[in-house]
Amino acid sequence: MSLFVKDPQARIDHEIDWSAYLAAQTLIASSWAVEPEEVGGLVVEESAFEEQRSSARLAGGVVGRLYRLTNHVMLSDGQVDERSVTIRVEER
Repeated sequence: MSLFVKDPQARIDHEIDWSAYLAAQTLIASSWAVEPEEVGGLVVEESAFEEQRSSARLAGGVVGRLYRLTNHVMLSDGQVDERSVTIRVEER
């Protein structure tokens, strides 16, 4: 799992490139989840996906907290997969 640092005031896009994990498949659905869910915490404002990439616009977060951002995807052959990263929020 990768670690990224985010300022609580920043609105940033995070992307996962799935191409290395996909043989002949493509993404047909994508959703994002943040743990823990809390007031003032990290939120996914927007999300999108293409055939081999998915992205989420992140906002907020409590300084000093760690969040797990998970991307759940469905592939064109019916398989389901997910990848997670850790986001640490700190003033920058």
